[in-house]
Amino acid sequence: MANLIHISQAYQSAMDYMHKRQTGEIKSIKTPWARVNQVTMDGLEWNNIIVIGGRPGSGKTMFTNLITREAFKLNPDQQFGVLDFQFEMIARTIAMRELSGAIKKSMKQLSSCGSTLEDDDFSNALKYIQLNKERNIWTVDKPMTVREIQSKIEECLATLKMPLIVTLDHSVLVAKSSTEKDQFDTLHNLAKMMTNLKKENVMFIVLTQLNREVESIERQKPGTYGNYIFDSDIYGGDALLQHADLVFGINRPSKYNIKTYGPEKYQVTSKHIVLHYLKNRNGQAGQFSFFEEDFEHMKLYEVDPPPRTVS
Repeated sequence: MANLIHISQAYQSAMDYMHKRQTGEIKSIKTPWARVNQVTMDGLEWNNIIVIGGRPGSGKTMFTNLITREAFKLNPDQQFGVLDFQFEMIARTIAMRELSGAIKKSMKQLSSCGSTLEDDDFSNALKYIQLNKERNIWTVDKPMTVREIQSKIEECLATLKMPLIVTLDHSVLVAKSSTEKDQFDTLHNLAKMMTNLKKENVMFIVLTQLNREVESIERQKPGTYGNYIFDSDIYGGDALLQHADLVFGINRPSKYNIKTYGPEKYQVTSKHIVLHYLKNRNGQAGQFSFFEEDFEHMKLYEVDPPPRTVS
């Protein structure tokens, strides 16, 4: 019977997957952060759709770029490519942000703002490029429709003949086709396309905005549950959440002048970034991790939870 999978086939598929995980033939993609790897499947799993939601300036693009650029170093025994649909920044900017973290110079310094970039720093950037320029990373910076995105992914899969990490920044910038009535229709089509293509050894990392409700006065009241990010805050939530395997929410409390974060009353500083695990199909959701940002040098450092206020 067509399109029916007998339980015996499902069992066999499960045992095959378990055996390949046991022997190391199948591995997740490790991220730069131990806590993220621990909460997920020892890293980000192939054939998954990962959604990262945050307000502008929260660090979600940097978080994603650190995952994909560090992936080659952290997973040297895996062969894969990266395809970035970067509809917000031009490819040069993403490259300069990577160089900023690599040689520990700010974007302003790299751009000779205020003072001319030193020759040694220019040489260090060139050395980094020479070591990393052969990585299988490709960027598309022209907005595309869902169908055009699918076609480009299929083209890369056919050319590279290896698993592919696909990033999309941002979901709301996907071009609407003539057959789609609004942005939500586009998001639904995007989610369905990713669900179909993820089976082809593709991992999707999709960045999206949060609803403006997170900026309401009530949500910004320090030391309350409303400080947290919820899955209902994800823009176009129904379209993306139903299809996602893993959903992160990134929050930057200082953006809203919050110094006491959540009902646990964590004493956060201007450097703290909070990563909420909103959906975790293969693990426990409702948890969060703390980071300290170094936006000047495009870095995020995982840190222990800050102290709490004792009532």
